[in-house]
Amino acid sequence: MNKPPRKRNKATSAASTDSTSAANSANEGISQQEDPGSATITVTAVEVPELTEQEISDRLHLERQVEKAFYLAGKALMQLRDRKLYRNTHKTFEEYCRERFGFERRYPYRLMESTVVVDNLMKMCPNRTQNDLVVDTSALDSSEGQVLPINEYQLRPLIGLEPEVQREAWQQSVEAAGGKVPSGRVVKDVVQRIIERTKVPNTYQIGEVCQILAKDNPELRGKGGCWGIVNHTGEFSCTVRTWDGEYTIGLQYLKSYNYLPAECEQMQVICDACGGLRLRISRVYSDSLEETVKSLLQSLGKLNRPYLTAVEEKLLSLIEREYSVIN
Repeated sequence: MNKPPRKRNKATSAASTDSTSAANSANEGISQQEDPGSATITVTAVEVPELTEQEISDRLHLERQVEKAFYLAGKALMQLRDRKLYRNTHKTFEEYCRERFGFERRYPYRLMESTVVVDNLMKMCPNRTQNDLVVDTSALDSSEGQVLPINEYQLRPLIGLEPEVQREAWQQSVEAAGGKVPSGRVVKDVVQRIIERTKVPNTYQIGEVCQILAKDNPELRGKGGCWGIVNHTGEFSCTVRTWDGEYTIGLQYLKSYNYLPAECEQMQVICDACGGLRLRISRVYSDSLEETVKSLLQSLGKLNRPYLTAVEEKLLSLIEREYSVIN
């Protein structure tokens, strides 16, 4: 009986080696040379900077603030988000807030937005300090112009209004409540009356794609030119989804791209679908990236069209492979 050629056995052995090597490549980002017998294995590691001892201390302190009064919570959440102090345990800010505090997706943003409104209202109260907001404000001096909110729900109707309109609406709400802290319903009714007096119709629709105009708004710093998809419309504002979160923005800071319905649907797929652009950018983006890479990812969040070009797709895929976010 003829024996199989020995070179057949070698081929089988080589195939086995290739198979093992391929498996390792998928799991560890391994690169192999063409000759399996003299393969060189390299492992590409993505360095996520660990929190320093000071950052760990800051994170614990800020987390305690989140569990206190809403104003302190909003301030603490801003720092946790802006400094990415969640990065050693969670990939996204929303995931961190949900698992650490039990916050639904929109709630932490409401707290942060309410904090901005409070800072504006504090301008009417020169004798008050931020510490006053830690206690029940209704127990404090309730003279006109000195009453401050005690929960974020009272401020929701004010979000998205111009600062001077916010102050006017709050003063009228305090008067309507007899000099006491007004309820959210009272504030909403006052805002509605102001809107009727100076009403500018909100023509935006759910799913519409807009461009964010930062102008002189410090809260939109770095967001100028970004696209956003409308997922809620109010009288004076819209809530939009961008590549890095949700924001409630006044109508004067938005400009529609006037996409056709099919283009809006395509943009939503790019933004929200599994493997969509929003998810892909947020998975790889971090402050530790090189400036050129960060700039490229940010530019993809400012596209004025509902698709990636072939070159853009290749560049984004290359970054994903380089930082091992592709399995």
